[in-house]
Amino acid sequence: MRLNTIKPSDGSKKEVKRVGRGIGSGFGKTAGRGHKGQKSRTGGFHKVGFEGGQMPIQRRLPKRGFRSMSKPYNAKVRTSELNKLEAGIVDLLSLKAANLIPNISLNAKIFLSGEVNKKLTIRGIGLTKGALKAVKDAGGKVEEVAKAAPKVDKKDLIKDKPGKKT
Repeated sequence: MRLNTIKPSDGSKKEVKRVGRGIGSGFGKTAGRGHKGQKSRTGGFHKVGFEGGQMPIQRRLPKRGFRSMSKPYNAKVRTSELNKLEAGIVDLLSLKAANLIPNISLNAKIFLSGEVNKKLTIRGIGLTKGALKAVKDAGGKVEEVAKAAPKVDKKDLIKDKPGKKT
């Protein structure tokens, strides 16, 4: 090996594209920048998100952050709080009556935190696996409330539309 034979490996060095050096080079005249416009000019750039003067999307959309829109309507109940209720059926109304959940709540979920000392029937409220086991171990049971049937559009039920003769 001699110093005059040292050269970089194939493909490691790339030749600089010489633009604006005649039509035969392939990058003559417009130098690969297309025709006219802001991007063809020197110093022609615009901000990220710039939409030509139109109000950009990041300013058109509302800023909400990471606040859940459904959080106020979903309540959590500890298993230890169930002992404050009278033995019987536990549903949304009984939890609201005992001030365990706010009146605005549409859903509730019971999670394991403490013990259940009473025999309770839980109806229409979600439970975690641990809470379900704790309620059943205390002699209680859980009833699933059937979801409402999907609404049927009246237009789908009408076969013969008025005004049309068959």
